[in-house]
Amino acid sequence: MPPQPSTLNPPRASAARRAPGTEPGGALRRRAADATVWYLRAIAVLNIVAVLSLPFRQEVDEHNNGRITLHLHRQHAHHSGQFFTPYLATAGLVSAALAIFFVLVMRRRKRAAWVVNVCLATPLFALYVLALTQHEYRVHVFNWVSAALTGLFVAALLISRREFNAVGDPSNPKTAAAVAAGGVLVTGGLGTLLVHATNKLHGATLPDEVAYTLLRGVSVGPLADHVTAVHAPRWTDIIINILLAAAFCLVLYAGFRSPRGRRLLSAEDESRLRGLLDKHGARDSLGYFALRRDKAAIFSPTGKAAITYRVVGGVSLASGDPIGDPEAWPGAIDAWLTEAQRHAWTPAVMGASEEAGTIYARHGLDALELGDEAIVDIADFTLEGRAMRVVRQAHNRVRRAGYTVRIRRHEDIPADEMADLMEKADHWRDGATERGFSMALGRLGDPADGRCMMLECRDAEDTPRALLSFVPWGEQGLSLDLMRRDRDSENGLMEFMVVELLLQAAELKIDRVSLNFAMFRSVFERGSRLGAGPILRLWHGTLTFFSRWWQIESLYRANAKYRPMWEPRYLLFARSSDIPRIGLASARAEGFLTVPWGS
Repeated sequence: MPPQPSTLNPPRASAARRAPGTEPGGALRRRAADATVWYLRAIAVLNIVAVLSLPFRQEVDEHNNGRITLHLHRQHAHHSGQFFTPYLATAGLVSAALAIFFVLVMRRRKRAAWVVNVCLATPLFALYVLALTQHEYRVHVFNWVSAALTGLFVAALLISRREFNAVGDPSNPKTAAAVAAGGVLVTGGLGTLLVHATNKLHGATLPDEVAYTLLRGVSVGPLADHVTAVHAPRWTDIIINILLAAAFCLVLYAGFRSPRGRRLLSAEDESRLRGLLDKHGARDSLGYFALRRDKAAIFSPTGKAAITYRVVGGVSLASGDPIGDPEAWPGAIDAWLTEAQRHAWTPAVMGASEEAGTIYARHGLDALELGDEAIVDIADFTLEGRAMRVVRQAHNRVRRAGYTVRIRRHEDIPADEMADLMEKADHWRDGATERGFSMALGRLGDPADGRCMMLECRDAEDTPRALLSFVPWGEQGLSLDLMRRDRDSENGLMEFMVVELLLQAAELKIDRVSLNFAMFRSVFERGSRLGAGPILRLWHGTLTFFSRWWQIESLYRANAKYRPMWEPRYLLFARSSDIPRIGLASARAEGFLTVPWGS
């Protein structure tokens, strides 16, 4: 069956993190902040509906009544100034895009979004109040409703001020200004050319066409009809509105994007992490991967625990369990979540163990089981028995072909030999992208990683054909990091090398080995069994289909042949609605998806 949220849901000791502001007045501020978001949602829907309905209605009127309709429409435009609409309600895609974007950033409590809304809505409300002192505006009930809605929105903003404390990137204003200038020039120029080509009236000047284009970018309603020298088809109006809305979306993204988390692992951070791993590294097989240098580290107040993470697409993506003393994990988790909240990052953890998942759940995160990690206990491993017949035969076949395996710590490999192995690893890599994040170190041959274990496989002519690299898992464990082989070599080399390691592990004082992670392992294991339900069979068939392109089932089969212990690993997240975004961030971090822009 499809993966379901796990039962890692003990009492949440940090409920205040999910609902900040438990002091007096905090509940009112939260409700006011939520009200601003709901107002913007309603306005976005209203604008989109108006954009879709108004042109259609006017086209029908023009088809039925010809130029009389146009004349009446001009008269209506002349008197429409007696009415005004609530904040951001303009019947235009630009306003719809602005409202939708504000919904996203206001939900994430960005301070810049609050400031912009206050600066736009407060003067507008003051103008409405002033207008209502005039008879021609005061007589229309709609104007009172518009002023009331705008005033309530401003009041909600002011009440919820302390809720909006997430900071943006300091470079955002300059970037947004540059994007705005370029966007207006490009889209405004294209729109003006389109208006010039489709204008049904004669005698329009360039300033008339530019003014019409800019006003149509704001609204497809009667606003642009004040430019009497231009009468363009409705499809032209829609295209112009879409073009400027798209440019406006880019400006909004540039202006409100979250900080990109450029801070990476410093030498001091790495030294502190290695100290924690020396004391507690045996707890988690993924612990050593916290030393990837494209991550940042945040420590508990006591310094006895840490979380490493990378910011990808506005997601603060951690992996594995926190490093260090479990009693200090809550302090590190609090610090990490606080930083994510301050920068409006979406917090997520890939590959947490059940122990860590339980503690994360107490801090407001939910859990989804991703799959299982294959761990071989050396004391229980044997090639004997019918269940191991296929592995035993493959191992014997490769050995008879003259292949041998040499096992050494990285620190025991001479520099020239290590350089040759690194060159071959690059040559054997499948594609130009170095994949891996949660279960990959991302480097090979670094002097600081001397305790890593290298397996070199050579053929009968003593030519290197494959290599495996393992990182330390405490003092007596190994965790698989890198697998590379010559595509022209004998099939089964990887299995041969893993078996050789498992057979020699006792002599190397290794008592457990972590192999690959098997995504959705339980689905493949139970989906083909007798009695599997229709949902489970459907899910199994879907994963089998996608395994043609992504090695989902093959990884499970490759691991299962060693008869390992299976340790579940979890994805942790704050809201279910964040899962698609987290999935994209994970795919980018692991190297399965690349984008032309940075993190």
